[in-house]
Amino acid sequence: MEAITSSIPDFGSYDFGNSVEIDGYKHRVDELFHKVDKLEQRVNEVELFYLNVNKKQQQQSGGGGNSKGSSIVKDNNNKERHSVPSIRKQQQDASKREAAASKRMQELMRQFGTILRQITQHKWAWPFMQPVDVKGLGLHDYYEVIDKPMDFSTIKNQMETKDGTGYKNVREICADVRLVFKNAMKYNDERSDVHVMAKTLLAKFEEKWLQLLPKVTEEEKRREMEEAEAQLDMQLAQEAVHAKMARELSNELYEIDTHLDELRDMVVQKCRKISTEEKRKLGAALTRLSPEDLTKALEIVAQNNPGFQATAEEVDLDIDAQTESTLWRLKFFVKDALEVQGKNAASAGGNNNNNNSNTTTNNNNSNNKRKKEICDAIAKTAKKRNKKASA
Repeated sequence: MEAITSSIPDFGSYDFGNSVEIDGYKHRVDELFHKVDKLEQRVNEVELFYLNVNKKQQQQSGGGGNSKGSSIVKDNNNKERHSVPSIRKQQQDASKREAAASKRMQELMRQFGTILRQITQHKWAWPFMQPVDVKGLGLHDYYEVIDKPMDFSTIKNQMETKDGTGYKNVREICADVRLVFKNAMKYNDERSDVHVMAKTLLAKFEEKWLQLLPKVTEEEKRREMEEAEAQLDMQLAQEAVHAKMARELSNELYEIDTHLDELRDMVVQKCRKISTEEKRKLGAALTRLSPEDLTKALEIVAQNNPGFQATAEEVDLDIDAQTESTLWRLKFFVKDALEVQGKNAASAGGNNNNNNSNTTTNNNNSNNKRKKEICDAIAKTAKKRNKKASA
């Protein structure tokens, strides 16, 4: 984004007179800025998405970063699936899958209900059918011993609940059935009738539960595999959406760059040419820039001169060989940079000059080496051109 916004010309600085044309150019620049703002938001969205994807991949691979993201998925038969359904299709499939899984679980609960009826119809089941009458039986320490009371009427009510607060799966019901008997065994002495009845019924229940358990385990594995596959498909669908968005962003950025180049060329055609004296002053002003600003100025030159090596050890900068667009951009960059340097120098006066004199001297000695080399190259090029002109 910085490359785009920094390349937008400052039309108020160019020297041409038609105010109507200037307003037209400014309006087009405002439109481009508006587009750039929107593009920045979308770029941030894409970057955040891929940042989260990378974090998940690192967590899944134990932080080693070895997990590989791919748009090719292998199904249960080890066959590659190259097509990735859309997010909407994923959501529709998820609803169907959830409905099918719920139906299968209801069937397991129905089968579990058969086991439950066999247990509750046993002649020793009557003490466990209703909640313990703690007050009526005078069991003052019951709630100190038993953390979670449970009985078969409460289990039955939970199984019949349809408002979403009931049991979600068979294992939840199984846990409460065990709790009924374990509470009785925990509170009552092992030689008491209630303890013996609870222990006997628990053994019968566990025997019947083992017959249903393979079906429950199979359903749990199936559900786990479906959820893992659905999660992967959803991730791939999201990656496909963001990859498409990234391609669209790239095209739009290229389009904006093209518009800016066209706009800059139009502006330069309307501008007067920079005079020889102004070029001389520009070359002299470049020598007064800080090393950082001088590097930025050379980068401006490099933008319109692909062969120009802004970071080379020796730089041969010919001011007269630069395009009008480059010269105008250099002129106003140098003007702004020198103004900032002047303000900084003024604010750093007084006591700071005394306290920082040694540091400033050291920095100047180390930083000005490259600046001097570049400035010498500019001066050398100017002398060569003057000699040719005089000959």
